[in-house]
Amino acid sequence: MPVHLFRVSDLTGMPKMEKLASGEWLQSHVWPWAINVALAIAIFVAGRWLAKLLVSLAGKLLRRGGMDEMLAHFVLSILHGLLLLLVVVAALNRLGVDTTSLVAIIGAAGLAIGLSLQDSLKNFAAGVMLIVFRPFKAGDFVEAAGTMGTVEKINIFSSTFRTADNREIIIPNGAIYSGVITNYSARSQRRIDLIMSIGYDDDIRAAKQVIDSVLRADERVLTDPEPFIGVAELGASSVNIHVRPWVASSDFFAVGCDLKEKLKLAFDDHGISIPFPQMDLHHHRRGHEAGG
Repeated sequence: MPVHLFRVSDLTGMPKMEKLASGEWLQSHVWPWAINVALAIAIFVAGRWLAKLLVSLAGKLLRRGGMDEMLAHFVLSILHGLLLLLVVVAALNRLGVDTTSLVAIIGAAGLAIGLSLQDSLKNFAAGVMLIVFRPFKAGDFVEAAGTMGTVEKINIFSSTFRTADNREIIIPNGAIYSGVITNYSARSQRRIDLIMSIGYDDDIRAAKQVIDSVLRADERVLTDPEPFIGVAELGASSVNIHVRPWVASSDFFAVGCDLKEKLKLAFDDHGISIPFPQMDLHHHRRGHEAGG
């Protein structure tokens, strides 16, 4: 029986199953696809490693530059996410995916998310501004957004305050940064403003001496700047004396309360009156009415 030998060129006329068996389909379809998948995986793995390396280097540079740890962590998180997105796009591009359409979809999704999260983005931007410009820091006693208290935490979207009566209040950063911020801890010294009123019959010089002795007896009252004691107003029923001592910011409230008590007791001991508003009524009778 004769044996027939087939040439490679004869495969073109073979049925589909015979082409598969010959390995032509593997060489023209499977192997290129497998190579592209392997390259895409390699791009993704290498890209992730490179992204981590770049983020680590950026973190060292930011911390060396003195950037706040919270802000640095947030910036590095955004950088890591963007680098990973580029790696994914590059890997998909190797697989033959139309990345231009993918980028357009991601952009449209980002715009939609941004429009739906306007308030959150506002709070985020305000949080970044608070961390960068630092109008206050954790531990400061601050009045902001209608709240007065000690700052405990400054986060990206909100800040946590602790009030004097130990309540915890969380305020959106947008409300804080868009209003007036009063930081009572920003300066190391503060001035206490008191008004001590004495009667017109009292000796002004004696009253000033009493006030001066009370201020000098309190070690928390600073001598530099020197306290101010002076007549500010001749009121309707009293002589008003301004008392303005300087103290450390941490002693402001305690010294203010103590001085009010000590000055009142000292005035009592020296017979100096503290008048209160009063009205004198004068009754006049006509002569013919009095004579009946």
